[in-house]
Amino acid sequence: MHISEMFRLVRGTQHILDVLDVLHTGRLALRIHDGAFSAMDLTARHPRTGELLSTVKFMVQTLAAAGELQRELTYDGLRAAEAKGSKGGRRPVIKTDKTDAVRTAYLSGRSITAPAREHGVSRGAVRTAIADLMPEHTPADDEDAPAPQLPVTLDMPGKIADFLCSAELEPNERSALDHGVTVRRGKGYTLRVSAATAVHRQLLKRCQPLDGTQGTPAQRKARREYENRINVLPAMAGP
Repeated sequence: MHISEMFRLVRGTQHILDVLDVLHTGRLALRIHDGAFSAMDLTARHPRTGELLSTVKFMVQTLAAAGELQRELTYDGLRAAEAKGSKGGRRPVIKTDKTDAVRTAYLSGRSITAPAREHGVSRGAVRTAIADLMPEHTPADDEDAPAPQLPVTLDMPGKIADFLCSAELEPNERSALDHGVTVRRGKGYTLRVSAATAVHRQLLKRCQPLDGTQGTPAQRKARREYENRINVLPAMAGP
């Protein structure tokens, strides 16, 4: 197996060790081309016991801890940027100077497809630019509007948080993660996330790839734990 850099494949110390066990069971070799792990033979095992050499474990734990520290610093940087008013997520596909033209075209009765073709963007990008003008986004009467969902605090397993950190998320999902509080638990951690029940369920849905070959046994176990916690949210959150 060839990968460009170790943290493209794994997140955290235990995840690395789990992946190495899977590769050993499947008799697969691992070649890392760049990064701190590129000069290491991560497949070196004791000739009698078959266990990873202690020197390999030590180097893995040291370098993985440095990687976790780097991610924590990234989270701190994102929070600091948000506090200064900087918004995360992908930038709008339609440039600001063209947004008014797209909105005017829609208000004049033109279809969504027409401005999408003119500006060379997707129809989804046009819908984003005119979201507040579309009928389905018209605010309902106060008496008909549903009560806003109160945020629910849930501890997300660290393996799930690491996976979601590199996933493509919606702005509200990313914001929930960025505002999470890290709680250390032995060698691992959980991320205490406060968000509406719907956001928790969206984040769980993002973890579906872990049920397949992409996830390690430890990740699949963490996903089941996360799902069990979310399944009790309706009773906790109320109507």
